[in-house]
Amino acid sequence: MQQADTRYGVRVRYITFATALASDPLIIAAQLRLPTVTDRQPAVVILHGSAGVDTRGTYHAEALNEAGIATLEPDLWSPRALLGGTGPNGRPQSVAETVPDAFGALNYLAARSDIDARRIGVMGFSWGGVLAMLTATRPYCERYLKPGAPRFAAHAPFYPVCWTYNTVPGHEFTELTGAPVFIQSGERDDYDQPDTCERLIRGLPAAARRCVTCKIYPDATHAFDRLGTPLAGDDPYSHLGKGGQITIAPNPGAAAAARRAMVAFFQRAFTAVGVQ
Repeated sequence: MQQADTRYGVRVRYITFATALASDPLIIAAQLRLPTVTDRQPAVVILHGSAGVDTRGTYHAEALNEAGIATLEPDLWSPRALLGGTGPNGRPQSVAETVPDAFGALNYLAARSDIDARRIGVMGFSWGGVLAMLTATRPYCERYLKPGAPRFAAHAPFYPVCWTYNTVPGHEFTELTGAPVFIQSGERDDYDQPDTCERLIRGLPAAARRCVTCKIYPDATHAFDRLGTPLAGDDPYSHLGKGGQITIAPNPGAAAAARRAMVAFFQRAFTAVGVQ
């Protein structure tokens, strides 16, 4: 474990952990950010999108760190020799292949003496948002976590391509762990329609529906919190799986609102766990 530097009262380290595979696990590198507090602190795993690690991770990590929440941001592509993006050799064939990565991050944090294993959440962007959804399901937890092992206490997916759930194999989303799930997406997301996420929630079994909430931002595209140059490109999963061009345009107002809402969501969820 190597200490990188100290900024804004946060210790930044670069660590590795093993994915939650029973045999031949991958070794994942990640950035760990620890606010300088004395008590065992809550933590959030931040999972990148198809492009790989980018500015979104730091943008949200800094807000979580300021609230006294540690963050762990893994690079899921490097151990697979992937380049990122939607082209050949850009990303894995399916999100399900990377579910063990998310649970490996959970196991790593839960084993640390400075992290409260009861208060570990997960958030992610697009591909990482899908992971934040799937890790809320009991079948995936039972497949990759040992009995009695800590589970994620809260899930905050950003624009997690809502049309895929209970449609694409491996994206079953009905049997949930009971942890709260907070979806944030944009009304102009080219992967979905404006009401796709809300329709997903309405169609869930009653027990699952009680766990999931959603916030849709007007005039916000996919990856609206990527505050850089606007992008456009093709993706076969866009437009409800028909494929076609996607637009990614920064929306600073929506990004700031979503970041505040995300931090408040985790604070509420971690407080609820603490008083049980």
